[in-house]
Amino acid sequence: MKRWQKTGLAGITLCVWLMGAVPATGFAAAGQEAVYADMAGHWAKDSVANMSSLGILDGFPDGTFRPEEAVTADQFVKMLLLSYSELYPNGERGWKTSFFGALSEANKSVLQRDYRNFTFKPDPSGYWAKPYVDLAEDLNILAKNQFADYKVKLKREDVAEIVYYTLKETEFLEDSAYSMGLASQYGDYLSLSSRSQRFVAEVTAKGIMEGYPNGYFGAGLPVTRAEALRILERLTDKSGRVNASSASNGTFVKMVPTADGSYKKLIFPSEKMLGAYDVMLEAAALRGTNYDMQGTVLRLFKDAAAKNKGISGNGGAWDEASLWLEPGYRIYGITVRLQDGMLARNEESIGRFAAYIFGNHTEPFLILFNQIYGQLAEGQTVENRTVTIGGYSVEIAIQDGGQTAVFSILEKQ
Repeated sequence: MKRWQKTGLAGITLCVWLMGAVPATGFAAAGQEAVYADMAGHWAKDSVANMSSLGILDGFPDGTFRPEEAVTADQFVKMLLLSYSELYPNGERGWKTSFFGALSEANKSVLQRDYRNFTFKPDPSGYWAKPYVDLAEDLNILAKNQFADYKVKLKREDVAEIVYYTLKETEFLEDSAYSMGLASQYGDYLSLSSRSQRFVAEVTAKGIMEGYPNGYFGAGLPVTRAEALRILERLTDKSGRVNASSASNGTFVKMVPTADGSYKKLIFPSEKMLGAYDVMLEAAALRGTNYDMQGTVLRLFKDAAAKNKGISGNGGAWDEASLWLEPGYRIYGITVRLQDGMLARNEESIGRFAAYIFGNHTEPFLILFNQIYGQLAEGQTVENRTVTIGGYSVEIAIQDGGQTAVFSILEKQ
């Protein structure tokens, strides 16, 4: 793989300046810092020097860098992709091993097959940024036609969105409740759309973007050339990220798979609930391969056929039971549907999960559970209610005309 990365994708000497921004003294060799007349004393001096030496962005013929000029969408996308590549002494480029290794198998295939001859160069005969935009779209970093005009000056929330989806493809996403809690401190956080709030929260929690000294994130403000390099430097080099908060010491943190095949970080409210996640995996193993685990939901299926239909989204509820957690609300849950043989197939899995939660009070819960399921199976009417078992409140909700029973288990404070 290393040989492919070093030689297969890099071909000829590169033009690494953005359109309209030509290096003052030619290309900086790898590791050689560029010096710009207008960067003395600037807060981003070191970042600009570092990223310029890597060939990510250069200055102008007059020897200036113009750090406060706004960055356009196409410029930022090009800089982003170059940031994940290496500049070799001969002027060629290749993908960083760490970047390629972090990609999903699907995205690795995109680079190996569809972009095996990618040269990192602008298009010389058409729209210069098309190679970069096309690749970013195919890697799911950009949505198709995300910008009507890629010459638009990017706002800070626009950059947060691009970084969010880059993180989703190369790392993992933070716990949403945790990250939004951090970002809510910004004075202009509520002025953002709910969609943009999610992006701003993620880049804040990751320590890639910060607010301004006045306590605002800067919603609606353009991203400057200097800011863009600092953001990309932190994105591609974790050692430069800021410590957004010490609220989580990592004790109750778990990386969990998501429906789209990536991962996200979840923060659990207690060691007990964190342990419940591992117990769910044990419960899943008791069903062989007839299960699917996404996030904090374990779905149990009758057989392989039902599993295939359930995972493919082929309409209906194909799982016959599920064990789940809602960390943000401190709730454990069990959902079951009326199906022939459901209890026999899932008795061990449900029992294992219940035993972990209730401990010495497991038997009273299982007696209640079997009683309610038996009544539903006999066509009896079961009313919703809440009962106390041990130190837990168990809320019983009957849904789908008596075909589904949901047991929500909340630890009393």
